[in-house]
Amino acid sequence: MTIVHDPNILRGKAVIGGTRIPVSLVLNLMANGYSVERIVEAYPHLTPESIRECLEYASLRLAGEEIYELPEAA
Repeated sequence: MTIVHDPNILRGKAVIGGTRIPVSLVLNLMANGYSVERIVEAYPHLTPESIRECLEYASLRLAGEEIYELPEAA
């Protein structure tokens, strides 16, 4: 599986290929303490590898963020 953007699926949100499961859902579950095993149990179409891909996708997106310096307050 791979992360895809398709304007016809969830308006182009990043989803796990072959599903309508958004990357953001997987990240939210993990942030709320779900284990990989629990996520796979709840979403049998997913694999530990697809969950790892979600984490890698998020990491790459954040690594590419632009950071702007704020001007000093007068």
